[in-house]
Amino acid sequence: MKTRKRLYVGLLMASLLLVAGIITSGWYLLAHRDVLMNRIIIISALVVAAALLLLIGGGILAIVLSIVRCKPIPSLDGAIRMANEVLFPIALFLGRILGISKERIWRSFIAVNNSLVKARKALSPASQVLILIPHCLQDSECPHKITVDVNNCKKCGKCSIKDLIEMADRHNAILKVATGGTLARKYITEVKPQGVVAVACERDLSAGIQDSGVVPVLGVLNSRPNGPCLNTEVSVEEVEKAVNLIIKGG
Repeated sequence: MKTRKRLYVGLLMASLLLVAGIITSGWYLLAHRDVLMNRIIIISALVVAAALLLLIGGGILAIVLSIVRCKPIPSLDGAIRMANEVLFPIALFLGRILGISKERIWRSFIAVNNSLVKARKALSPASQVLILIPHCLQDSECPHKITVDVNNCKKCGKCSIKDLIEMADRHNAILKVATGGTLARKYITEVKPQGVVAVACERDLSAGIQDSGVVPVLGVLNSRPNGPCLNTEVSVEEVEKAVNLIIKGG
């Protein structure tokens, strides 16, 4: 199923309009007070809010232009991050009101993020690429746990871990198993990669991308034929494609 980037971008714009509407309403209700100090405070607050709205609006515009032109706008990277951080929760709230599932919005956000990372066309040495995978990719009945050391895998082939290890070795990339967002952040802090390929479900990927800061993250969704967090699967080809995109610069 094709993921539409326009869903997330559209919800960002709607969130911006909602915030602007709230601020305008606040201005209308409060500006009619006769106390001079109140007016000064209100006007000052509105000037700051208007500046923030312009910055966030610039971030949304930069997202759209970067996707359409396949070229980044480095001067607006901060505005893009601000737009995502401020409006993402509002976009989820609007989606719930409009009957759009969180999963659809998360997938759209991940697709937008991946397009922005590809647009950067920044080259990263393979040794500086970190591949983060969830422990639920491992066969749940396997006695050889890989959460501490992925090399504990005996490469029996019952799950995709064997192929992921071999793929990472071919590219000289770093492969780590993260049991959650805290451990993923720890690995990013320790390894200090120039690029990350992360495998997870929609929710965890969205949260991880937002937590990564300035480090570019390409997200690859896993599939859950047995339900969440149990014997999940991922296309090793898609993971390798993401690694190549970071190594070769989009």
